[in-house]
Amino acid sequence: MRLEGWHLIIIIVLALVLFAAPKLPGMARSLGQSMRIFKSEVREMKKDGTPEAKADSDAVEGKVVNHPRSAGTESRPGEGTDVPPPNRA
Repeated sequence: MRLEGWHLIIIIVLALVLFAAPKLPGMARSLGQSMRIFKSEVREMKKDGTPEAKADSDAVEGKVVNHPRSAGTESRPGEGTDVPPPNRA
């Protein structure tokens, strides 16, 4: 009897299931994270090659947003606000 390619694949899969079953979820999770990182790096490399990306690489877009309750109002304990009290000098 000759072992063919699919016989070897079945033997390897059975050995993995029998001996490495507890480690399989962690291995699959790390493989998925590695694939996501690889895809994002490839996307960044493609984006770096475009002239638009080179022109906009120095510009940073953003705006300052003030919380409406933080301007001049003091928070009392128990109000449930997520803004810290203003600093007093």
